[in-house]
Amino acid sequence: MKMKRLKTYLFALLPLAFITFSCDEEDILVQEQLDNNPLPGAETGDGGVLDLSNYISLGNSITAGFMDNALYTNGQNHSFPNLLATQFAIQGVGGGSFNQPDINSANGFSGVSGTNILGRYELSLAQQRPVPTVGEAIGDFSGNKSELNNFGVPGMKITDATNPGFANPYYLRFASNPGTSTVLGDALSTTPTFFSYWLGNNDILGYAVAGGVDESSITSQPNFQSALEQSLGALVQSGAEGVVMTLPPFVLLPYFRAVKWNAITLDQATADQLNAGLGSVNQVLEGMVEANLITQADYDEREISYSAGANPILAHDTELEDLGPKFDLLLLLNRISAAQREQLRPYEQSRPLRNGELPLLTAGSLLGTEADGDNSANTPTTTIGAVIPLGYNLLNPSNSDGDGLFLNIEEFETVVEMTATYNATIAGVVAGINAQANGSITLVDVQPAFADAFGLSPALANALFDPSNGANPALAAFADAAEARADGTLGIMIEGHNLQPDFAPNGIFSTDGIHPNPRGHAIIANLIIEALNNQKGADIPMVNVTALRGILARDF
Repeated sequence: MKMKRLKTYLFALLPLAFITFSCDEEDILVQEQLDNNPLPGAETGDGGVLDLSNYISLGNSITAGFMDNALYTNGQNHSFPNLLATQFAIQGVGGGSFNQPDINSANGFSGVSGTNILGRYELSLAQQRPVPTVGEAIGDFSGNKSELNNFGVPGMKITDATNPGFANPYYLRFASNPGTSTVLGDALSTTPTFFSYWLGNNDILGYAVAGGVDESSITSQPNFQSALEQSLGALVQSGAEGVVMTLPPFVLLPYFRAVKWNAITLDQATADQLNAGLGSVNQVLEGMVEANLITQADYDEREISYSAGANPILAHDTELEDLGPKFDLLLLLNRISAAQREQLRPYEQSRPLRNGELPLLTAGSLLGTEADGDNSANTPTTTIGAVIPLGYNLLNPSNSDGDGLFLNIEEFETVVEMTATYNATIAGVVAGINAQANGSITLVDVQPAFADAFGLSPALANALFDPSNGANPALAAFADAAEARADGTLGIMIEGHNLQPDFAPNGIFSTDGIHPNPRGHAIIANLIIEALNNQKGADIPMVNVTALRGILARDF
């Protein structure tokens, strides 16, 4: 009986012994595999000499995460400060929590059309253009204002950061004391240990996106420098270190490049038809040259002539002499009829655009449409940009946009020169503070990355980033750095992918043509990380750019 029970126990133990032996063998094999092919552990990094425990960001729309022409939650989540904070929070780097004033909206607010609130834009693959979603009004921030880290405010100029009267709705929703507090003051109240500062864009960009019609909107260099010194001085005096960004070359943005100056594409038959219909305008202008009412140069600038292929956009230009009074004189002298005088009204200040002039992205939705709103074949064609000048309001001429839908050559040069002036000022102020504060600020130059992405030649990069032609040492240094990255090939290689400087599916800009999409924000974050790793002894892991989305698109 005992033998039988012993056998039973032995047989019962055999499977367990086999399992135990098998597990031991498997553990040995697994350990050998791990020794030969170790699994990646948790990502780690090193903050170097930096204290990143309380990082705050101060800036405008890009800092806020504004993209696709709206501030919406997903855009905020992909703002470069939020991406930076995520990398700062990696084990060993030393970062802390990062709170943003959540807009709490899937689509945000981009404007109003009639009674409809418009939200963020998406790229319509069917229409081949950005189209708005249904939006929501800007709501109050319901979180704890005292725990915020992102102080990015869409539309904020450099002088607004210290202005208690700054009534921007995006600031008022999270201001500690609206009407009394300031953006800078609220940021300083958090006792930051590290900051990113990117202001100055709107001080010239507002002029550019409005077609260069209001020079008074440009912040003067003395005011720019004073505001910059005040903000950076206060941040550094608080004990924080930080990064300051240069301004990018705004004239390269898709907002100014998506629509070409010669966007009127015609076949020969259509060109002939237009020339026949508009030939009378040229005839009147020729007669005015003969009568010494205008010069030959004026005629050459205004002449309308079409051919097969790409043709310049016909545009309304309020900087031209208004020929209305001279047309009236021709009517008074019976040189033209009353009907002819009425037909000449759209051409009193019109001319074809020139190579180098930049139509705005907003012009794209107007070109090719009928100025009278009537698409029927029974009415004369009033095609905007070909028959009726872009910017001329046929139904209400007194409400015309003028030349606010493109940048002419002089306005283009103004944007380039002021951007360079601001960048030279930024470099000088940062250098001055660093000389007194032991290098507290790291200057991050974004211009070389733009030179690379937009495929600039070295010569063009030099002209764009240093209009002083070497007279300003700071601009000369910026130009040298940009030239080194200017490879003449459109696109920027990131993680084996050629990302394009547009809002196409593989682009780095959002559908508004101005603000980066999440991938663009990741590139910006990596420029900052690269600078900190190189200059501050840090080892902060980079953001995986291509793991993030590009634009939002839809089929319809």
